[in-house]
Amino acid sequence: MNAIFQLPKPINEPILSYAPGTPQRAALKQAIAEAKSSVRDIPMVIGGQEVRTGNTKQVNPPHEHAHVLANFHQGDAGHVEQAITAALNAKKDWENLSWDQRAAIFLKAADLLAGPYRARINAATMLGQSKNAFQAEIDAACELIDFLRFNASFAEQIYTGQTQSSPGVWNRMEYRPLEGFVFALTPFNFTAIAGNLPASPALMGNTVVWKPANTQIYAAQVIMEVFMKAGLPDGVINLVFVDGPTAGEVIFNHPDFAGIHFTGSTGVFQDVWTKIGANIKKYKSYPKIVGETGGKDFIVAHESADVEALAVALIRGSFEYQGQKCSAASRAYIPKGIWPTLSALLKKHLSEITVGTVEDFRNLVNAVIDRKSFDKLKAAIGRAQESAVAEVWAGGKCDDSKGYFIEPTIILCQDPMYETMQEELFGPVLSLYLYEDAEFERALELVDGTSSYALTGAVFAQNRYALDLATKRLSNSAGNFYINDKPTGAVVGQQPFGGGRASGTNDKAGSILNLYRWVSPRTIKETWVPATSVGYPFMESE
Repeated sequence: MNAIFQLPKPINEPILSYAPGTPQRAALKQAIAEAKSSVRDIPMVIGGQEVRTGNTKQVNPPHEHAHVLANFHQGDAGHVEQAITAALNAKKDWENLSWDQRAAIFLKAADLLAGPYRARINAATMLGQSKNAFQAEIDAACELIDFLRFNASFAEQIYTGQTQSSPGVWNRMEYRPLEGFVFALTPFNFTAIAGNLPASPALMGNTVVWKPANTQIYAAQVIMEVFMKAGLPDGVINLVFVDGPTAGEVIFNHPDFAGIHFTGSTGVFQDVWTKIGANIKKYKSYPKIVGETGGKDFIVAHESADVEALAVALIRGSFEYQGQKCSAASRAYIPKGIWPTLSALLKKHLSEITVGTVEDFRNLVNAVIDRKSFDKLKAAIGRAQESAVAEVWAGGKCDDSKGYFIEPTIILCQDPMYETMQEELFGPVLSLYLYEDAEFERALELVDGTSSYALTGAVFAQNRYALDLATKRLSNSAGNFYINDKPTGAVVGQQPFGGGRASGTNDKAGSILNLYRWVSPRTIKETWVPATSVGYPFMESE
């Protein structure tokens, strides 16, 4: 090359409204109808080739579990081995491809998602993961597009970052991909995360084995199709459908395992970390372990809070996408003095929410992801109904006759350490604790000390001293902290996402920090006129 290229400056993808009468609403409804009109056959993709095993499993919409959307081909340990081999075989050519050429592929993928694939990726997410049109738009379209565009810009910044040189010396820094392959283990709840976890290491020259959650495979197949349409070479990202223990047994025992990019439960991540530690002597290098896990995310209100804004934040933060966001508000600490006003507003907002299928755009709340989640949530609500220190203040109805529907539920807790104030439920259940107005500092202590998680949190107050106090006291309580806003909705390039403590390694997806994890720097020093004698001036005679 005879030029240093600069990428287009990224901007966040505009969010479409899907309001009645708009062309995007019509296109989305058509895409949903087309998706439901046939049963898709979904193969694995290994080394660029479609792999079918004949051992198929159904994909069913969580809100209509009798309907079959697709059948995916389940793999085994042999397919994981094949995927690793394909990744390693593709590695040399891929890492030697110039960074701008790699970036071009993912920038093209972003434009494909923004244009011809937008309705399809949103429809797949709505049907496969039971997201309403707006939640699908901000996730499967906008956030994934943002990840692809901003990551390319972050890569450019990394590669142009160089060290200083002293007289007679030229120092330079190169950013090599990791030595080996990367394992991307992705969750059901965000299509954007499912796309970003394999794409970000690949952008930096790594090759990847990608295992999505079974309940996200329907949209994952569309992502893979987009990557291939954008020109991703065979073997760079290999899509396998296997159970977690099978994948782990092969991957974490392989000497070329170089890193894992993970989003999922804390328990699984801790198990992964344990396995990697036990096998550490097997690897060529120390694997990079990057993970974002669970949360018990909070909203704490001061007596000076704007009560109307607080009510909306509690409803949206807790119940959008059925509370199945890592960032969803699931515990709140409310001063007793504002409770009468707040409770009336909450009742009003809850009365306006309808629960049902994603195909009826009037529904804000849809189904939880599967039977396991439904049963867990129903049991927790049942225990609260029978508890002497908690009451189901609103909602609580559960109906699995057609889909896995849980009504938005608020549990009022007399005990701030009641189980639903501490344990992650990952559903449309919000637990509230009312504290004496004068005990704001104690409320902050409860926020910080109740949960092992530290992902997101929010404070509501108009009193600036209260805001300052909360920001300082809760400095380690949330990796993403919000002032007078709900604790959900982080935007790539604006609020890089990730938390500490039991919530993960806080490597901030949506920022340059995450991409640094997928490179292995090498410094190169070149001396123009090397020394030709062994001695130093200080050794000379007086």
